[in-house]
Amino acid sequence: MSRLMREEGQTARQTKRWHPRTTKADANNEKAPNLLEQEFSAQRPNEKWVVDITYIATQEGWLYLAVILDLFSRIVVGWSMNERMNKELVMDAWKMACAWRKPAARMLHHSDLGSQYTSKGYLDLLREKECLISMSGKGNCYDNAVIESFFSTLKGECADKVFESRAKARNDIFEYIEIWYNRKRLHSTLGYLSPMEFEIRETVSTKV
Repeated sequence: MSRLMREEGQTARQTKRWHPRTTKADANNEKAPNLLEQEFSAQRPNEKWVVDITYIATQEGWLYLAVILDLFSRIVVGWSMNERMNKELVMDAWKMACAWRKPAARMLHHSDLGSQYTSKGYLDLLREKECLISMSGKGNCYDNAVIESFFSTLKGECADKVFESRAKARNDIFEYIEIWYNRKRLHSTLGYLSPMEFEIRETVSTKV
């Protein structure tokens, strides 16, 4: 069929695979200015956290992954997976990050304008920790480029297929983040250290 179509000067219509929108703004929710302003460097751990949601394809349907990443070392400090893309998804990731890192007041938290991140329940959690709340401009993916890069890496190295089940996806993504990415994957921006190695080295050096 393809040969015949070429001979007739015809080409097949290319269809884009449908995927969910992870940024759905709610006009009634509170918004915040962009305090990060694409300044993706940090001088210490827990100074700036960036957050976002992505989708993972499985034969059982979509699995949504919320991630919180520390800009100092690019380490993933919190994450959550759920078949529903709701505020509980991002709140669970936040609670995990806080339990591990215990951030101090005035840490900068940067998100997009998605309804999960602008919900009252989520913003209340940020205010309990006295965070500086920052949000990307409408439709500007470059405002959160570092976490977009992380998702691209994740999908290139781990979620590069349709998983047979959500359980399989959860297991593989857990192992990728906790065993490989945080502890072993080398980053050129970190002097070819893993995020955890970089934090350990920098923490030791500041105490000397």
